[in-house]
Amino acid sequence: TQSSEMMASIGEFDPLNTRVPATKIEVTVSCRYEIFFSHSVLVVLYLQGVGTKEWREFGRTEVIDNTRNPDFVRKFVLDFFFEEKQNLRFDVYNVDSRSCNISKHDFLGQTFCTLGEIIVPNILFIVLFTICHKTEVIKNTLNPVWQPFTIPVRALCNGDYDRTVKVDVYDWDRDGRHDFIGEFTTSYRELSRGQNQFNVYEVLNPKKKGKKKKYINSGTVRVCLSSCNPSQPTSLHYMSPYQMNAYAMALKAVGEIIQDYDSDKLFPAYGFGAKLPPDGKISHAFPLNGDGDHPNCVGIEGVLEAYFQSLRTVQLYGPTNFAPVINKVANCAAEITDGSQYFVLLMITDGVISDMVQTKEAVVNAASLPLSIIIVGVGPAEFDAMEELDGDEVRVSSRGRLAERDIVQFVPFRDYVDRSGNQVLSMARLAKDVLAEIPDQLLSFMKSRGIEPRPALSSSPLPELHRHI
Repeated sequence: TQSSEMMASIGEFDPLNTRVPATKIEVTVSCRYEIFFSHSVLVVLYLQGVGTKEWREFGRTEVIDNTRNPDFVRKFVLDFFFEEKQNLRFDVYNVDSRSCNISKHDFLGQTFCTLGEIIVPNILFIVLFTICHKTEVIKNTLNPVWQPFTIPVRALCNGDYDRTVKVDVYDWDRDGRHDFIGEFTTSYRELSRGQNQFNVYEVLNPKKKGKKKKYINSGTVRVCLSSCNPSQPTSLHYMSPYQMNAYAMALKAVGEIIQDYDSDKLFPAYGFGAKLPPDGKISHAFPLNGDGDHPNCVGIEGVLEAYFQSLRTVQLYGPTNFAPVINKVANCAAEITDGSQYFVLLMITDGVISDMVQTKEAVVNAASLPLSIIIVGVGPAEFDAMEELDGDEVRVSSRGRLAERDIVQFVPFRDYVDRSGNQVLSMARLAKDVLAEIPDQLLSFMKSRGIEPRPALSSSPLPELHRHI
């Protein structure tokens, strides 16, 4: 009864109020002391609420008298949520009396961990970023795409990204008597958003519009791609000294949970869509740390550090091609299909996908491998095409072949931004949704290959607890 009351109280500080337990985990606690002394020992377990700093007591072990190495019999049964970072705190006390008031006893020490650190299957977590875009070069056609050019925003409009920008379109003549075709207005902020349904402009000729009743327009101009300087506030990669950008928030939200399931905490991290020094070669899969032979970063903090450093060294460029990076990771997954490793590819993008046909084929091919793909869209772009890859409703197909499994989860980050500006809550909401499908996707692969769970390990003290208590 006491255990049920304790567990019920957990739901009271769940800000999302949507927790559905995936399974239950039984936690056994032992303590080991490095110096020679004995105590009557009690361990208290505390849980931290999702998106809060508040700790609540979950339960207590029994008291074991006069021992250096207590192995407690009473177990903690916890609801396990794969998609959440479940922080645990174990406090150890020397019990001096029969009082239930924990403050009456001598505090000996404490240790922290996550529930995921206690359950460690071998999942490899790979991170990729998309970088901004610029136009391709095609001239003298009926449907021209112009050479890239730079707009010195600060000089032209004193950094006012919403100031109106007027664009005139002419039919160029060699003698300099260019014929006016039409005009349209926009703002730098709109242009910087790149390709979307709002960045298509009617070119209007005021004289023709006034003379011809059936006149509609003199054509349209579409912004295909745009590049942004990450040092400018309009860039989604902008490194503000006050808060994380959307890329960093998405990475931290997902990465801090899933890293607990990687044994060595080494994560290969790549960028795609940039010109690389020194020769400006365009790459759609370059290591963020600049080391092609050793692309691994140490922990999620290492990935973030490599990401920020790459923004200072590469030139952001497009288009947004997904197939190369999916194929790259799929090749790694194809080498280990015995169930000992499972790969998770996180792709964070601000662009509309440019190679949908090739990407669908890559997803279909990867669906037979131990691989899941998470795509997080950041920024205001229209991501309708991405929904095709998320096979919840209709399984992805290519050239008449259906994907063996649904392995893609796509979400737009803007749907998870907390209106009050609480970044912690935004990140918790995002992680909860994008990771929710991973356990079923992993199980579907294992079952399709007839891979049985490994035999349970014999119970032994937790190494992490032994080090700290």
